[in-house]
Amino acid sequence: MKCRSRIILAGIVAAISIASLAQAATMGTADVTLVASPHAMIQILDPTLTLTPTSTDYDADFVEAAGASGLRVRVKTNSATGMVLSVRCADASPQIALADLLVRTATGSPSGGSTMSSYTPITASNQTLWTVGAAQHPWLTVTTDVRVQNLFNYDAAVLATASYTNTLTYTVVTQ
Repeated sequence: MKCRSRIILAGIVAAISIASLAQAATMGTADVTLVASPHAMIQILDPTLTLTPTSTDYDADFVEAAGASGLRVRVKTNSATGMVLSVRCADASPQIALADLLVRTATGSPSGGSTMSSYTPITASNQTLWTVGAAQHPWLTVTTDVRVQNLFNYDAAVLATASYTNTLTYTVVTQ
């Protein structure tokens, strides 16, 4: 009987041990860490813009595309301190004189930012067009108004037309 009691006791101890091990094996924890970096994105919605001056434009000596007719880009960022949208014309031989190609934006900044609200001649280096001072999670459209002045500096052959093209480069960076 003692032998049988020892076997039963050993069986109970083994069952308890196995139950403890099984329970320990079914529980545990894991840490998930996201190391987020500030990131900004840009999409060019209008990759081309053609300005065709009218007689009224020649009288005023400029032609422009403003508002809905301007160049649209979409931007967004996860940076809590916002982002900067810059524009430049880095063409080696720009066909429109940089002093005659002016840009601005009427797109307001949703929080703590700034805009280039007056027409400003484009340069070969980045110029701040628009900024926001907080995260901009949904896409936001920023429109660039474009003006070409001194129209009589751009001649065309008799009864023909001439095209002058400059490439604008947009850059967006987190602050």
